[in-house]
Amino acid sequence: MSYKITGSGCCVPSHVQDNSDFLDHSFLDNTGTTFDIDNKTIIEKFNAITGIEKRKYIAPHLNTSDIAFQAAKNAIADSKIDPETLDYIIVAHNFGDIGNDNNQIDVLPNLATRVKAKLKIKNPNCVAYDILFGCPGWVEAMIQAQAFIKAGMAKKCLVIGAEALSRVVDIHDRDSMIYADGAGATILEESNESGGILSHATMTFTAENEAEYIFYGTSYKQDDIKDKYIKMQGRKVYEFALNHVPTAMKECLVKANVAIEDLKKIFLHQANKKMDEAIVKRFYRLYRKPMPESILPMNIEEFGNSSVATVPTLFDLVIKQKYKGHSLCKGDVIMFASVGAGMNINAIIYQT
Repeated sequence: MSYKITGSGCCVPSHVQDNSDFLDHSFLDNTGTTFDIDNKTIIEKFNAITGIEKRKYIAPHLNTSDIAFQAAKNAIADSKIDPETLDYIIVAHNFGDIGNDNNQIDVLPNLATRVKAKLKIKNPNCVAYDILFGCPGWVEAMIQAQAFIKAGMAKKCLVIGAEALSRVVDIHDRDSMIYADGAGATILEESNESGGILSHATMTFTAENEAEYIFYGTSYKQDDIKDKYIKMQGRKVYEFALNHVPTAMKECLVKANVAIEDLKKIFLHQANKKMDEAIVKRFYRLYRKPMPESILPMNIEEFGNSSVATVPTLFDLVIKQKYKGHSLCKGDVIMFASVGAGMNINAIIYQT
């Protein structure tokens, strides 16, 4: 018995926010003071570090559950299953539904329930719930879905990663240029074919105040004390990721008993182009090998960081569109990996 992805789908928001759209922003440091350099220089340095040139935002009338529903519809159509046969719907997100006119979080009912209702699924035995796990949420939801199937509690699971980070950014924070919106979904089923999920690994770090690296905090604008926004200690996140993610990736590969030479692609959370490339280089360095040129698909340059949606969205783009020349063949061994708020790290070794 194996646990295989039988369908995938994504929802790419229509509005494109270019780097030049931030030229008139009033950026402040964490003391509420303006920077000594102009915005053009700030944006150029931002692009050099993150690789981000543009990002996708959802339309004002949409919420996270709407794009999660669209990605789910696309994955269901791709898998050709009857949605009434789904045993679980798991939605990974961090901020629920947030209206365009305020940043009040709405998670009652949960987003998975809202997606189930939008799909018009009548089967009460289809259980819908959310998972909050930072950016690694979709990867962790896939691990949970496999556990349900392996335990005989399910045969088919719909796993979604969706987020609208544009609704929780502080416009005075330079890091606001990182964040984006999007949704990706997969159908995971039990199968008699070989391959599927071969191994997984998950870690949570809190002993060194890692829980404070990414959080929900007040604006850098000193007179704005009511609303909260996504905040990040960028340097600490960068150092943490480089120190811990490569070893977690290696642990997962060892569990699968797969040689690193057999790894075809790494679908890594699209957090920061420079950071992602450094993580994978360090991973290969653990094996005393250079990073293969075509191992790391990336879409952060034009999609930005949509948190839990980055990995399933990128996977779907490669499967459906051969995004930037990347493709997969039957039997290929790939890795899904992510790092984010918690601080959490996880990885999956998967054979197509």
